[in-house]
Amino acid sequence: MSEPVALKPSPERSPAVGRVSQVDPQVARRRVTPRLRPWRWIVSAVVLVVLAQVVSGIFTNTRYEWHKFWPYFTRASILDGVVVTLKVVGLSAVVGLLLGVIVALGRLSTNPLIAGLAWAYVWFFRALPLPLLLIITFNFSYFYPRLGVGVPWGPVFAEVETSSLTPLAIGVIALGLNEAAYSAEVIRGGILSVEHGQIEAANALGLSKARQLRRIVLPQALRSIVPAYGNQLVGLIKASSLVYYVSLLDLFGAVFVLESRHPESLVPILIVGAAWYLLLTAALSIVQFYVERYFARGSVHALPPTPVQRLRRFSVDSWGRLVGVRLTRRGF
Repeated sequence: MSEPVALKPSPERSPAVGRVSQVDPQVARRRVTPRLRPWRWIVSAVVLVVLAQVVSGIFTNTRYEWHKFWPYFTRASILDGVVVTLKVVGLSAVVGLLLGVIVALGRLSTNPLIAGLAWAYVWFFRALPLPLLLIITFNFSYFYPRLGVGVPWGPVFAEVETSSLTPLAIGVIALGLNEAAYSAEVIRGGILSVEHGQIEAANALGLSKARQLRRIVLPQALRSIVPAYGNQLVGLIKASSLVYYVSLLDLFGAVFVLESRHPESLVPILIVGAAWYLLLTAALSIVQFYVERYFARGSVHALPPTPVQRLRRFSVDSWGRLVGVRLTRRGF
């Protein structure tokens, strides 16, 4: 029996495979540098110069009276107004969210009576201007001195006097009813954004409607609900300034009273009010970002970077570009 012959690979390659090209050692040692974009750096420099001029013009202008800013910023009446604003916004957001979920589910109901009532609620409270709604709520006790629960045209089991409502309760009720109408549409739109095939698959598995809503629909709908509802909360912060109509001294009311007592410091007092509203909105935006980032899990390959991560990446990339340019120019 003959011995097996080992096949040696042929030094020639077929044209289909291609030939192995020799890499020039000098080319292999060259550093790969990113493409230079001079116009981007020029535009960035111009924007920074203009921004620096604007900031310098604001802080060096004596008419802003910056030396009065901090005393008014930390004034007791202003801080009390901030606390009242936070109470009104927090309670109204909770009332609006809970009632908005109920109204949104009512609008999606197959019962024509419930769907019609939910639609009428949204139509009515979105049509009324918020100052008018606050005034109506404030004078509600004139039309209905008592509200009770019982049998129609029969005995009343429990009742409450509407004249005992405080200005805080009146403001929360009015803002909560108004917020619920807009929140209901945001929630309904988020639920409708879920692919219908997901619901069909849940029905095929025999899941109950409550379980479908809790485990399948809401986790996916929240990805589109959170950004829109965050925008609603920002609007609620600004709308809370209207509770001054019901004799509630929130942040706007405190600023209004303070500038009427100190007309010589009108500009710094208004700047203080604007600064506090900017801070409240900024804090809400930060919370919204991290809530959106949390619910984005599973829908994206990588979570969006945080502001600290973006700043760190920008600084590292910028330093790398500068170092790469220097090494290339030196012949490395």
